Order: sequence, then C-alpha cells, then structure tokens
Amino acid sequence: MVPKSANCATAGPRRCPAGHSAHPLPPGPLLGAQVPPDMMGWPWLSCLLLPALGVSVAANTAPIFVSNMSAVSLPEDLPVGAEAFWLVAQDQENDELKYGISGSYAYFFSVTSNTGEVKLASLLDYETLDWFTINIFVSDSHDNRVQKEMQVIVEDRNDNAPVFQSISFSTNVSETLPVGSVVLSVLATDKDTGSAGTVVYSIEKVVPTTEGSEYLFRILPNGSIILNGSLNYNSKSSFYQLELKACDSGGLYNNHKVVQCSSSVFVSISVIDKPDLDPQFVREFYSASVAEDTPQGTSVLKVEAMDGDRGINDPVIYSISNSTRPGWFDIGKQDGVITVNSPLDREQLLEEDEEVQVQVTATETHPNIHGQEAKASIWVTLRVTDVNDHVPEFYNCSLQACSFTPKETQVNFTGYVDEHASTRIPIEDLTMVVYDPDKGNNGTFLLTLGGPDVDAFSVSPQRAAGSVDVQVLVRDSSLVDYERQSVMLVQVTATDSVSGNTSVASVTIHLRDTNDHRPTFPHSMYNLSVFEHSAVGSVVTDSIQASDPDTGEGGHITYSLLPGNGADIFAVDPNSGQVTVRNSELLDREKQAVYYLTLQATDGGDLSSSTMLQIHVLDINDNSPVGSGSYNIFAQEEEGSVSVTIQAHDDDQPDTNNSLLHFSLLPSPYSHNFSVDPDKGILRNLGPLDREAIDPALGGRVVLTVNVSDSGEPALWTTVSVTITVEDINDNLPIFNQSRYSFSVRERDPGVQVGVVEAWDADQTEANNRISFSLSGSGANNFMVRGSVLGSGQAVGRLSLPSDVSLDYETQASFSLIVSAENTDAQGREATAEVLVTVEDVNDVPPTLDSASLQGVRVAENGSQHGILVNVVAQDRDTMSQVEVQLVNVICTKAGVDVGSLCRGWFSVLANGSVFINQSEAIDYETCDLVTLVVRAYDVTTDPRFQAYSDNGSLPITIEDVNDNAPYFLPEDKTFVIIPELVMPNQQVASVQARDDDSGNNGAILFSILQVDFISKDGAVIPFQGFFRISTSSEASVFTGNIDLVTSLDSTLQGTYQVTVKAQDKPSEGLAQEARITLNLFTVDQSYRVRLQFSLSKEEVGAKTDEIKAALAQATRTTVYIVNIQDIDSQVRARGRSYLDAYFVFSNGSALTLDQLSVMIRNDQDSLTQLLQLGLVVLGSQESLESESPDTLRNVTIGLGVALLLVIVIFSTIVMCTQKSYQRKLRAMKAAKEARKTAVGVMPPGSAIPGTNVYNTERANPMLNLPAKDLGFESQSSSSDLDHISVNSLDDNSVDLENSRQEIKKEPLHAPMGPDPEPWDSELFGRKEELVFTNLGLDTTNL
Repeated sequence: MVPKSANCATAGPRRCPAGHSAHPLPPGPLLGAQVPPDMMGWPWLSCLLLPALGVSVAANTAPIFVSNMSAVSLPEDLPVGAEAFWLVAQDQENDELKYGISGSYAYFFSVTSNTGEVKLASLLDYETLDWFTINIFVSDSHDNRVQKEMQVIVEDRNDNAPVFQSISFSTNVSETLPVGSVVLSVLATDKDTGSAGTVVYSIEKVVPTTEGSEYLFRILPNGSIILNGSLNYNSKSSFYQLELKACDSGGLYNNHKVVQCSSSVFVSISVIDKPDLDPQFVREFYSASVAEDTPQGTSVLKVEAMDGDRGINDPVIYSISNSTRPGWFDIGKQDGVITVNSPLDREQLLEEDEEVQVQVTATETHPNIHGQEAKASIWVTLRVTDVNDHVPEFYNCSLQACSFTPKETQVNFTGYVDEHASTRIPIEDLTMVVYDPDKGNNGTFLLTLGGPDVDAFSVSPQRAAGSVDVQVLVRDSSLVDYERQSVMLVQVTATDSVSGNTSVASVTIHLRDTNDHRPTFPHSMYNLSVFEHSAVGSVVTDSIQASDPDTGEGGHITYSLLPGNGADIFAVDPNSGQVTVRNSELLDREKQAVYYLTLQATDGGDLSSSTMLQIHVLDINDNSPVGSGSYNIFAQEEEGSVSVTIQAHDDDQPDTNNSLLHFSLLPSPYSHNFSVDPDKGILRNLGPLDREAIDPALGGRVVLTVNVSDSGEPALWTTVSVTITVEDINDNLPIFNQSRYSFSVRERDPGVQVGVVEAWDADQTEANNRISFSLSGSGANNFMVRGSVLGSGQAVGRLSLPSDVSLDYETQASFSLIVSAENTDAQGREATAEVLVTVEDVNDVPPTLDSASLQGVRVAENGSQHGILVNVVAQDRDTMSQVEVQLVNVICTKAGVDVGSLCRGWFSVLANGSVFINQSEAIDYETCDLVTLVVRAYDVTTDPRFQAYSDNGSLPITIEDVNDNAPYFLPEDKTFVIIPELVMPNQQVASVQARDDDSGNNGAILFSILQVDFISKDGAVIPFQGFFRISTSSEASVFTGNIDLVTSLDSTLQGTYQVTVKAQDKPSEGLAQEARITLNLFTVDQSYRVRLQFSLSKEEVGAKTDEIKAALAQATRTTVYIVNIQDIDSQVRARGRSYLDAYFVFSNGSALTLDQLSVMIRNDQDSLTQLLQLGLVVLGSQESLESESPDTLRNVTIGLGVALLLVIVIFSTIVMCTQKSYQRKLRAMKAAKEARKTAVGVMPPGSAIPGTNVYNTERANPMLNLPAKDLGFESQSSSSDLDHISVNSLDDNSVDLENSRQEIKKEPLHAPMGPDPEPWDSELFGRKEELVFTNLGLDTTNL
C-alpha cells in the first residue's frame, strides 16, 4: 500500500523550500508507487539541519525510518529488475546512511545500499503468496544500525485464464425435451480474483452448421447449457457437437486491461428418437392392372410402409379400410400384398373408368408416445383390364338413344332409297346399331355385306369398336333401277375381330322412282375471249347450248353461272344461255387475265349438269408507267461519275407495246451535262463534274427530271425526279492579295499587332475553302498569326506578338518570315508570301527565370515529406545583377477549380530560390490537389527606368493521393419511370452518379447491382434477379452508372422497382471503400398517355418543345415525358395541325389523368397563357382524338336528320299554337289579375319550369304585370332571345379579361337571365394585367 503521509525528510533529492520546516507533504509515490530516483538524494539533509543550526550536539544519534515505512503493495506482474520502492530514513547529524533488507523473503528484492532504491529480484505470484514480511535496516557512518519489519502485500493481476474441469463432455437427450430445459452443465475456474476471476461462458460453434442450429442452444452464466429450440431426430439431426469457450471478465495485466480465455472444449449431444411419428408409405402413389378373368388368390400389388421414427422402426400391420368394390380384393397383414378375393367384371366398372379404389391402412405394432395407434392410409388404384367375352349384336335404335337392352336387339331391318341414287348415298329410315361391350381389340368388329343384291350396295363403316351406327350405302347407282327391280335385299354380318364370332341382320330396301335424265353439254370446256373494260352487255358467246332427252317439265332447261371467281363480272341469259359482260370496271386484265366460270344447265326436275368456260381477257393500254424508289445520288466533282438505272414498270401485258418503256431527259439548267439510255434507263454524266460551276445557292444539288413513257396507243407517261449532289473537293489553292508584306514593331512591346495579310479560296464548301495561316522562317516562334473569316472563302491573318513575348533589338534587329495560307488539301499544297518585320529599338533587360527549374514536383499528402523540395533558378544577362526570387502568389486548385487560400502556408520560398515544405501535416489532397507557386525574379540593381522584375513563373506542386475517402453518390433530382410501351431490352432506364475525392485507382469507381425488389401497389415485395444490368463510365472524375433493362418486363405488374446500387473504389493497395444507394423505378401504364393538339406544325412544335415542357411542368409540378410529335392528317376533322403525346409523372411515380391535367392547367393562369401562346388548342386522350375522324360522316348524317326533325316539329308547333291562341290569351288575362294581387318582388312558391319564365300551371307569367289588353307572348316562343342566348352560350370562346372586371348590374326580376360564363372566362376572371385574345380552336367542351 502507499504510505499515508511523508515529510521533507522522505522526499529524496527534492529540497524543502526556503523558510519551511519539515512538515507533512501530500501522499507521494515513495513505496507502493515506485518513487523515481530523481526524488531521492542527499540535499534533503540540509532541510534536517535547518532547525538544528542553533543547537549544540552532545552525542551522535542513530538514524530513524520515516513513519510510513511499515507496509508496501506491489502488483504480481511487476517485472524482475523493475523499481519496487525506496527505503527512506532520517539522521540528525546528516551522516551518510547505508540501507539493506533481510529475512526469509529477502530474496525477492535487491537494494542499492547508498540510495535506498529497492528493485524486484524474483517474480511475485499472488496465487502462491499473497503477502509476506521482510526486515529493513539502515546504519550511519558510526555503525548506528536501526532495523524495522515491513509488510509486503502482493496485488492480484489477470495472469490466469479460466480452465474447464474436463476437456470434453457428452450427454444423451430425448427429442421431446421441452424448450428451456437444461441439457448439461459445465464448470470452468479462474485462480484470479475480482472481475479477472469471474468466468463468462460462450458457445463458439454448433455442428452441424444447418439453418437454425446456431441458435438451438444457449449457455447460462453458471455453465448450464439450455435447449433454445425444439429437437427432432428425423427432420433435423440426431447428433450435435458444441464448441465452448470460457473467458474471464477482464482485469489489469502489465498496465493494460486484458481478457483471458480458455482453450476450446467440445460437448457431444446425442438425440434419442421417440415414437412420435406415424408410419410412412415408401411411395406416394400405388397403381396396378389386373385382368377381369384373373383367378382368386392371385397377387396384384405390394404396398410397403415403414415407421416414421427411424431410430425405432416399429413393425407395421396392413389392412383394407375402404374400397369402391368391397370384397373384390384382400391384403396380407404382414407383407402388404394385395390379392384377388372374388371374380372380377370390367363391364361393371364402365362408369368408374374401369378402376377400383382401395384404401390401405398401415398401423404400427406399438402405440405412440400419446398412447394412441400410429397409422397412415393411402388409396391404391387397381385397373381391371378387359377380356373378350362378348359377341357383337344388332340393335334397332339410334346410337345416341340406345340403352342396349335385349328388347332393342333385332335381325330384320327395312329402308328406302331413290333409284339411281348417287354413290355412297345412305339408305333412308334405316336405324341399325352394332354394339360389343368389350374394350380395345376385344371390342373391335368387322362389318361385311352379303345377299342377292350385294353388288349394288356397300356397308359403312367396315370396321368399328364398341358401338357404331351402321349405314347401307349405294355402291353402283346403275344397278339401283326402279324399272328393273323395286325391292332389293342385303345381309349385314358383324364379325368379332379377335374371336371370329358373328351376328347377321337382313335389310329390305324399297326403291323410289325419280327423274333419272339430266341435261348435257356437247363439250366439257369452252375457250372464249373478251377485251378488258368491254361495255356492259357485250356478248362473250351465244353458241353454247345443252340438251335433255326428258320431255315436259323435266326437259325444260334453265342456264345459270355458279358462284365463283368472275360470277360478278359476267352474266348469262337463263333461257338462251348467252354470256355477256356484267361489270366493265371489274373486267381488268391487270387484276386477272383468265376467268374460269361454271355454266350450269338445270331441267324441271332439278337435275343439272355443267361445263367450264375459260374466258381470256385481252389487254388494252390503260396503265401509265410507274417509277420505283427515290434517287439521291452523291458524286465527287472531277473524278466522280453518275451511273444509275431508273426503275419503272408498266402493269399492262408484258412483251407488248402497252408495257414497252422509253426513257428521256426533260430540259433543265444542267440537263445538258447528263444523258439517259432510252431503252435501259441508265442515267450518266457526259463529262467531269465541277462543283464550282453550280450556283452556290443550290448547295451542289442538281435536280433532273426523267420522262418514262410506254409505246401504247395512245402513249401514257410519268416522270421521275433524280437529285444529284456534287460533292466538293479541295481543288483550288488559297491566293494572297500581295506577294510581299513589310511591317515594323517596337521591342519590349508584347502582344501588339504587327500587320494583316489577306487570302481567298475558290472552293464552295467550308471544309475546303477554310483557310489557316502559319509562319515559318528564322524567329517565327516569336510571332503568332491568328486567322479570321471575312466571308465564304475569304480570310485575314493578323500577325502579332504573343502576350508573353517581346522582341529585343539588341538580339535581332529584323525578321524575314514566310506566311503560308493552306486548307485541307490532301497533297499538302499551300500558298506563301514574304513578310519582313523590322524591330524598333527600346532600352532594357529584365531578369529571367530558368524554366528547367520550374518543372513540376510531387508531394504526398498527410505529412509524408519534409525539407527542401526544389531550387528555383533566376538569371539576368546584366553583369552587375543581384537577383532575388520572390513568391508572388499561391494558387490552390482542386480538379482545376480555385479553392481559395487553403494551401498558402504549406510551402515557403527563400530569396535564394529554395522551396521547402512549411506545413507537412496540413497537406491534404482532397482539399487541394495542385499547388501553384507563382514566383518572379527581381534584380535589385536594375535601373529605375526599366522593368526590374521578370515574368512570373509557375512552379506546379502536385499533391499525391492516399486512399482515405470513400465514394459518395451525387444527389440528382430525377424521377425514373418505366413506360411499358416505350421501354425495350438494352434500353437505359435509370442512372446514378458518384465521385471519389481520391485520385487514380483510389478514385476509380465500379458500380454493381446488389438487389432488385418489386414493390407492388398492394405493398407486396417480389425479388427480381437478372432483369437489370449496370455499366460504368466516367467523365471529368464523375462516374456514371447507366442501368439498362436486360429483358422485357411484365406490363401487368404495376408498382415500383427498387434497385440497390453499390459504388466501390479500386485502390492499388489497401482495402476498398464503398457506398450504396437505392433507386425507385416507377411504372406507368398507357392509360395515363395524354394527347395535346397544337395549331402549329410538327416541326414548329418540335422547335418549341423545351418551352412547352417548361410550361407544362410549371403548371403540373411533374416531370413531362414526351412520347411522340406528329402532324394530323388533313382529312381528319381536328382543330389542330399537329399533336403531342406525353406522360405527366410525379416524383413518387404517380401520373396525371386527362381530367387532372385539365384542372391543373386551368388553375395556373400564367402557364395557361403561355401554352395558348405556344399554340395549344385541344386537350384529349389519344383514343378520343383518334376516334374523331371516323365519326365525321355519322355526325353529319345525324345532324341532317335532326334538322329535318326540327322543321317538322316547328310546323307542328305553329299549327298547335294557332288552335290554342285564344285559350292562351284568356289564361293570360286571368294571370294578370292574379299578378295584381301579389306583392312586387315576391316569388311564387312553385319552382319555375326550366328554360322558360313560366312559374305556374296556368302557363302565364304573373311577374310581367301586363294589362289585360297586352296579349304578346313572344317570351313563350322557342326563338326568343333568351333561348337563343342559352342555346348558343357554349359557342362563345373568346376571353376578354378587361370586360370581366366590370361589375354585374342587377337586372329587374322579370328580365331574362344572361348566358352562363364560359369556364375559361371564369378561370381568367380577376386577372390584373390586360389581356384580350380569342382562340377559336380551344373549345372547352373538349375539356
């Protein structure tokens, strides 16, 4: 422990202050805190002698230890050789003292006898010996020895780690062990005390490392391992191994707080399985097939189940618990084999899909942990297959109505048919069905026909399965002849295709007499011809006749053309058979050259025959030639040539004069320079092309017109325009206006103009006639020439001195230069002129800076370098010069931008030119990456009449970067929207920008997409992968990540795509740093697309797009996405000339509808006015505007009908009014009397009839208060002013802001009400500025 007090005598080398006696000092580090040697020494003896100066000494006294030399505290981690404490004693005679230690524990220390310093000689250990005593002694030069006992207390330090009682633990637990139960307890001990001996347990690892196993167990502070989750032997794991570690709570060790941990130990936990699961079948589905004649006892299928508890595996017993056909099958209790138990019959299962469903139950031998049976069931499908055990039989019924009962079986059938019926005509009134209930091949049978008249008939079908309608068909119509035989007999035989068993049925057929002769044509085809577009009624042929041997009505023939190609173009006389032209316009050879018609002849008995008419359409010259394609040809002048074939065709008949084309060139200003082949249409130039020969206003374009005509009678023609652009080449050299120039200039006059030279070039294009000037010759680098354009092909070159260059007469008195004028001539040719510059003498020579000493240097940031960097060298040609280097300015820039005075104190410049680092630690690359020291040389001895300073020089000091900054994203006020109709794969949908204040690789950024989630409108989150990709690009230290769409998106999904982007730098060394941002990509569907009509053309609207978008954005506070700008078809009824489709999207992804857009525009008067001035006329959805054009004809028709109806109603009303005139006058008189009884200004209680001023059922107006003799009723007329104004109020579309300010005067109660104000007038009412305009196109009814 530290002594409680001390006085000056124990202060070692420290001396008491003058005038102070020895009195207690504050507690000091004399023992326990290792008093340093500089606090001990002999000077303290003078302090002891001060009070004794006036006292005589009778004898030498022994020294004594100071009062606190009884106990000391030392930490057990004190190293050997370290200072432990000091021995301090007092002697009145100020004798030299000797110190020492003795006792059984004296070996722990070593003492410096003359100073009393005690050092540790052997290590201390609190756990072995926590305290002990030693004897300390002191003696003076007179051998006066004093001894004292001192107690040494050892302080504990955290030098021991916890130790487990065992290196491994194991236990068994049941899988049903409740959560929160103790699995096992472990114990670890630590010999240290306090927090250093407090043990904390932790689970470092759990094996197996499956999902959830990490948190399956937890350990308490007392070492008890608690089950934190449920166990399962079968679905989780049957064994776990825990890695445990024990650490103390930390304590001091070697003057630092440390935590000591034990070695890892392992706990093995085995899970014991319990019968808590039902048995499980090995397969999820069982099925088998069995023949219906299978004997009893035959095995069909084996099912197998096993105990769900794999650690128990209890045997199971099988049973059939349910079946759709009880008793048909049985199962073995032990082996699970299903066997046939009774006879099977497939035909009983036709309505059950020929299957028997059997439910098999597997039950474990022993009950489960709840004392109940553990069992499971499964349905087994057993399909009963067919056996051929039936013979096909005949039934007298239709197939749909047959029930196949024995009552319906029959072997004799009767039917009817017309004589000479066509082949495969079925016998009428014959309802025969053959049925075999067997399946597949067993139910397949063959049908054959026999009997005396088998040659005349056939049976259908000849092969069938199951059941089928049987038809007896006419096979040979010539044998079915009523005159020869009126009744015929056949037999139908049904034979089983497998067993061969047969059934036979007889069919008696009765024949009906018919008209059995039909008209016939002499030939089956006739070849005819007719000219195209022949007049209606032109005869094609009148020589085709048919004959019929029948007499009477059966022999009367009628002709007709059967429907088909050409039936609407030709007609036939029904009685004579004459074929004529029916439609002249449709008879066009170019559309169809040959028509095939079927001419039919029908007798009175509806028997008919036909012949084919092949009509060839002969050609006439009725088609003009048609040119193909557009011709825009580019050719260089001089060497370029034109060779193009004019493509044209004529739809008239090929290889005739009607389609033979002839080409010619129509006269034009430059047509004489070209020719065209009259037959092939090849257009060529006749000589070299010269761009300079073409009018410059044409821009080198020559337009030719080629005439294309055919050779028909009369000839038809068309024209084709060919545009030939003659490309300019540099075939003219510039020319100076003088061959020699003379100028003079004063020396030491920098930046002045020396003179002007002028040149011109005859080429027409700017690329070829652009003139640039250059200088050459001795001393040309002292001058500069700057060219400027006077006009097309004309330029001047202004010869001057650079702003930082002046001439020296003493160095060179004149310069002979060559000025060159050149353009982009590939051969490098140029024009030259001589320039003589005479220097006029001026006196002076200033000092200069050595440019080699101003080369840039590099310094790393953050205190990496110190000392002198470089020396700036100054020179002066004067011999008596005394040059100093001065620092003029310090320029601090970051990425080329001035950042002020941040770096002014970083560097300093001495007069001798030495540049050194002044503030190394303050150098920061991120605030300033380039420090430019602006210096100059000053000649102290320069004559005052001349410049004493040199030009300023710049010493660039580049600050090198260290990767100490992370990337950061730049804020962007953007809304990213995905519009399904616009966005396509590989299209950019969003972008981010980021910067890194570091440089080089430290500041290079690479973007990547970490995650993509789709947030639907109902809040559901759907992860998406692979739908987007990001590419990285950079410009001026700003890195851009362009997000592109990889694949098409589902347009049915409406919501927001959240894309998380990471920006990471790429340092050349060290760890990379990163930043993240999440973007919202909103989806907008096509229902929000809005169309705006403008009175301007598409080009004018496109030129004003920015102004339109700005006005719309100001009115709606949205981002405007323009989709399309197009002209409106002139044939469509519309108020505008063009339209613009756009979306209006807010920053949250929502969009404006048409109605919302209309309201917002009307609410913002400034934007409305601006949009009207920009030509806006109509707002509307795309569908409503596009549907306007097709309704034009319908609207006109409806309007005419309504007008006609109004005329009828007006005439009817006049008649009715005339009849009721007297009745109305009488009512008016009565109303006038009633009005006199009513107070003025009082409205009747009844409501007015809409659209009139009638207020009661008497049809009069009491408010007029007319005398009885006034019987005028013009206010009742439908043509009154009030009705006229009311009906036409919507036609007034003018906006007069000045008139709208006028106050509304109160009208008499009987006065008619004025028209309702327009919505636009109401919105614009009250505006301060005067604005009157009329826009007839902006009709509010469209809004």
